[in-house]
Amino acid sequence: MHELQKKKALLEDTLVPFEAINEKLLYLEDSIEILKEEGGDVFLKEIQQAIKNLKEEIDTFELRHLLSGEMDRNNAIVTIHPGAGGTESQDWAQMLMRMYLRWAERHGFNTQIVDLQPGEEAGIKSATITITGPYAYGYIKAEAGVHRLVRISPFDANRRRHTSFSAVLVYPEVEEDITIEIKEDEIRVDTFRASGAGGQHVNKTSSAVRITHIPTGIVVTCQNERSQHKNRAIAMKILKARLYDISLKEQERKVEGIMGDKKDIAWGSQIRSYVLQPYRLVKDHRTGVEIGNVDAVLDGDIDTFIKTFLREMRGDN
Repeated sequence: MHELQKKKALLEDTLVPFEAINEKLLYLEDSIEILKEEGGDVFLKEIQQAIKNLKEEIDTFELRHLLSGEMDRNNAIVTIHPGAGGTESQDWAQMLMRMYLRWAERHGFNTQIVDLQPGEEAGIKSATITITGPYAYGYIKAEAGVHRLVRISPFDANRRRHTSFSAVLVYPEVEEDITIEIKEDEIRVDTFRASGAGGQHVNKTSSAVRITHIPTGIVVTCQNERSQHKNRAIAMKILKARLYDISLKEQERKVEGIMGDKKDIAWGSQIRSYVLQPYRLVKDHRTGVEIGNVDAVLDGDIDTFIKTFLREMRGDN
């Protein structure tokens, strides 16, 4: 019964917006005919705005059609790791985390930072965030890979130009009805005090949880919640997602894994470059898309990159 309900929901998710778009299209056709007969332009602006709105709805609907993968409807788990370079790369990793949080906010997704390892001076050593909402994974999976930043370093007294790298890994959150067997003797659970800048909100007890999956070497940490039990539950959910991802890769015989997962976080492996000096440009190396408004991109306006990548991935150029 549960499987039938899922299929019904999938069909409704396609049919309902399609029917709504079709109704609006018919209404616009009738409105344009009336406008032609009347010979005036009283409602011209309203019709022009309605056409613009409908184009945006159709664009969103077409994009949803591209998201037909088994896990595309699921929530997403995003992990960010800085490359070599110390404070410079750690600051860049934090900038990327903010970019994805802002992107999620723009789309009405809920986010939660489940693990954050701050850098000594600035930035982050690693971060894991969950993005919750319909098709979150389907969209954000386009961001998996190595991201390169070129800028005048704010941490260099000589104001030299630096190049930094950070890797973004994306996993679908696995639903409860999908069975991933994790044996107790295959994991090691360590507890510790949550890290933070200090103050009243820092945990005084060892509530943070680190789970190591011994067969694969995967390490998952969660320290967001005050409860050790809740942190363990979230960490297990993330571990389950990563193990499911590995099983999919094995089934599909994809030796390359998720883009960026098995590549060095360095030159030649980046999917996108963000250049702030000597000029300002963001370029996606997979699709060739270039955007000059770097500030908007870093503030979460990355839809053009995502949409173009998804279309090209499906061969819908």
